Amino acid sequence: MRKSEIERNTTETKTRLSLDLDGKGESMIDTGVGFLNHMLTLFAKHGRFDLEVICHGDTDVDDHHSVEDIGIALGDAFAEALGDCRGIRRYADILLPMDEALVMLAVDVSGRGLLVMDLPLNAQKVGTFDTELVEEFFTAFARHAGITLHVRKITGFNTHHVIEAAFKGLGRVMRTAVSMDPEAGGEIPSTKGVLK
Repeated sequence: MRKSEIERNTTETKTRLSLDLDGKGESMIDTGVGFLNHMLTLFAKHGRFDLEVICHGDTDVDDHHSVEDIGIALGDAFAEALGDCRGIRRYADILLPMDEALVMLAVDVSGRGLLVMDLPLNAQKVGTFDTELVEEFFTAFARHAGITLHVRKITGFNTHHVIEAAFKGLGRVMRTAVSMDPEAGGEIPSTKGVLK
């Protein structure tokens, strides 16, 4: 059972998150940040992860603390659900189109949390959402999940489309990377014998 439940409580946010890596893509998302709700719903659907997220944050200040802490909690949930990573595929990549936008993502479930992002966005806001928070989310997620994640915009001018392609792509690459490899025989996919 590759599942996890995370609670993260700070003076700025209270976050509760549950994750099932082998789900159906069902989600219940209430982050207090409308655009992030939409992106996490897409992430869960395209990753086929069952995901529940509830966050009460200081959005009267801005959305930064909620977005970052949800990224941390989601990363922690993946790390916990994966355990020692025995039998997973480990690597995945995708070129994902969203209308005029095209975004490349590649992931290595390496145990080394690193984000390399080249995702220039034309607008500072989508609705009320500060688009600079996209990188904050991806950074927090990659560090806490213990993955090496590359995200690069190939083309695209509509900021909503570019961000949506990135979140859908993240769901797809994580789905493949954490899936069980029938040829691995339950081995840890590393010559070191560990992935943490």
